[in-house]
Amino acid sequence: MNNEVAAGNTTSTLGHLALGLTLLAFGLGGTGVIDNVAAADAAGLATWVGGVTLFLVGLLALRAGDKGEGTAYAALGAFWFTWGSGAGGHASADAMGLFLLLWALLALTLTMASSGSGLFGQGVYGLLFVALLLLGIGAMADNSGLGKAGGWVAAVAGLVAWYGATAAVAGWPTALRRASGAPAAG
Repeated sequence: MNNEVAAGNTTSTLGHLALGLTLLAFGLGGTGVIDNVAAADAAGLATWVGGVTLFLVGLLALRAGDKGEGTAYAALGAFWFTWGSGAGGHASADAMGLFLLLWALLALTLTMASSGSGLFGQGVYGLLFVALLLLGIGAMADNSGLGKAGGWVAAVAGLVAWYGATAAVAGWPTALRRASGAPAAG
């Protein structure tokens, strides 16, 4: 077995699992669907699982020669560590909105860069982009409806990332099929 390929698969799975759990906690907190739970309550998980774990997974992927996932996970780790460390701080709504919009640009870059990776790569990053865009605009416009919508999109992105990681470990299907049973065209 090629150790570099195995390391890349392991980092990909661990990265999607860490991203999925962090997005799910962050997103559900942002929706307000659970009483007395807000997005800021996910700060500890975002700092350590989303921040530190993703950053380390990114470094491992870069070491194994995977520039795409290495860059994605290291950058997402920096985002989550920064967000988790500053959650509940004294930043203005406009500053928080700008922070989210700037990181939405990272998610857009990751979406475009992962065009050949299918639903679980490009889909997660695309949903993350939409979530951060909605959350950033919602913060700047003081629009809680946009914030809740962004929370739901982040939660869905978290579920997609979690499923992708779980499917990789459990051997579940990850390809979408057409009604006739033939694989969807990529």
